[in-house]
Parts: sequence; structure tokens; C-alpha cells
Amino acid sequence: MTLSTLLSYLHYFAFVLVYLLIFAIFARAAASWFVRDSQSSLMRFLFDVTEPILAPLRRFIPSGMGVDFSPMIAILILFLFVNLLGTS
Repeated sequence: MTLSTLLSYLHYFAFVLVYLLIFAIFARAAASWFVRDSQSSLMRFLFDVTEPILAPLRRFIPSGMGVDFSPMIAILILFLFVNLLGTS
């Protein structure tokens, strides 16, 4: 395996991880509207995966009228990160 092949795999792996994280943030935000059992295994998993990204954002972004904007900001930042990585 050459170095360029290894870098290509790592690049693709980074894309997949970022998009899975975006999906997890979206799923957590959507589930917070519909799922009332916050102790279910799915909600605990989503919380454990997304909270390390959302918690620091909440310190800097005030919630407006009871709305948590940190998921939207996190998704925007992750999309910008993907664009910086480029497609090749």
C-alpha cells in the first residue's frame, strides 16, 4: 500500500466520520422533539456522541427564547470543515 493510497483512505474516513456526526447531531435535535424517554439507549448514545461538540458551543452561544442553536451552529461548522478538506 502506497502512502497516497493510505492518505486517500484516511481522507475518505474523515469524510464519513464528519457526515456521521452531522447525522447524529440532526437525529438528536429531531429526537428531542418527539422522544420523551431521554434514558433510552438510543438517546444516551446520541447524547454521548454529540455532547462533546455541542457543550462547548453552548458556552458561547446563548439560547434564544428557549431554543438551543448549538446543533445548527455545529452542523454549519462541520460542513465548513468538510469543505476545507476538499473532495480529492
